[in-house]
Amino acid sequence: MNLAAIQSALRERNIDAWLFYDHHHRDPIAYRVLGLPAGLMVTRRWFYLIPAKGEPLKLVHKIEAGHLDNLPGAKYLYSGWQELFDQIKKVLAPYRDIAMQYSPNNLVFTVSLVDGGTLELIRGLGKNVVSSGDLVAQFEATLTDEQIKTHFAARDAIDAITEEAFQEIGRRVRHGGTTEHKIQQWFMEAFQRENLVTDDPPIVAVNANSGNPHYEPRAESSAPIREGDFVLLDVWAKQNTPGAVYYDITWTGFVGQNPSDRMRDVFKVVTGARDAGVKTVLGAIAEGRRIAGWEVDRATRDHIKKAGFGDYFIHRTGHSIGTDVHANGANMDDLEIHDERQILPNSCFSIEPGVYLPEFGVRSEVNVLVRPKAAEVTGKIQRELVLI
Repeated sequence: MNLAAIQSALRERNIDAWLFYDHHHRDPIAYRVLGLPAGLMVTRRWFYLIPAKGEPLKLVHKIEAGHLDNLPGAKYLYSGWQELFDQIKKVLAPYRDIAMQYSPNNLVFTVSLVDGGTLELIRGLGKNVVSSGDLVAQFEATLTDEQIKTHFAARDAIDAITEEAFQEIGRRVRHGGTTEHKIQQWFMEAFQRENLVTDDPPIVAVNANSGNPHYEPRAESSAPIREGDFVLLDVWAKQNTPGAVYYDITWTGFVGQNPSDRMRDVFKVVTGARDAGVKTVLGAIAEGRRIAGWEVDRATRDHIKKAGFGDYFIHRTGHSIGTDVHANGANMDDLEIHDERQILPNSCFSIEPGVYLPEFGVRSEVNVLVRPKAAEVTGKIQRELVLI
């Protein structure tokens, strides 16, 4: 835990304190931010308060009195429920605006982990509970220089593997045939060779299956890949080292030399939307202007709507990327939620608009890394359909 940085972030946001609370590991964010052991046995409620200024305070049950001993601050103990309420009231007395893992209307549901009863308890003491969303993003989804190096290393490997995969598809189609699942397994072998790991295998999808954004090829039901097929590859992985950061891309291609005009037109719409999203980010960061995730989604979605495909863009524009492929920073989202979290320096995220038709789907995904005064797309940018 970086106490000084947390307190500085609270002061910058004019928040009096950040209150962490857990029972039975309901809030994994608290364990990661505070540096608590993930295997800690927690059968009773604990609270940890970090004020914007001054010493932190911890409140623990008497039978689990040592649970927060590795954290700085004075300790308060409780046993009965009345004693717990009295101690909470005492601990929070000097503070009004309290950040918790809460999001109004549960919009940022990956952050909104505090139960309703606990919120009632804190508000009943006259406290104003505010969302910790931007704080969580700062301490969970901003990257060190070493982590950024791992992202670029994953990029180098995955860009090369993806290019080779298209070539492998072409070879197999013309020499005995292949399936989505077989190419997916080829990817996993390539990952192992390059010392990459992933939480789930990549997506290999042809024709109508590419119109399903989270399609999963299975050995027993995988579609064959043939001449004349449209192919989508969604590939994500990271180095097999502690603290490594994911790289996550989606490219599309056509088996043959003559994709249909419909395929080319939809590809052009999707890549134009992608470029509109990238331009929005790069421009705001260069100007020193604060930008939130929903603004990027709005830019890409407006482009697709103007082209007449708005009903076929059915997911957010992008997601935060970190040590998890879906991290806890700002998402590029004005569809599934109105994500008002700020895009922070040293954060990484995807921009991946898509149009999903019954016969095929196009998604074009790049990763964007934001620095304090500039932003960049970290890998290759697809400009044309790959002719396989």
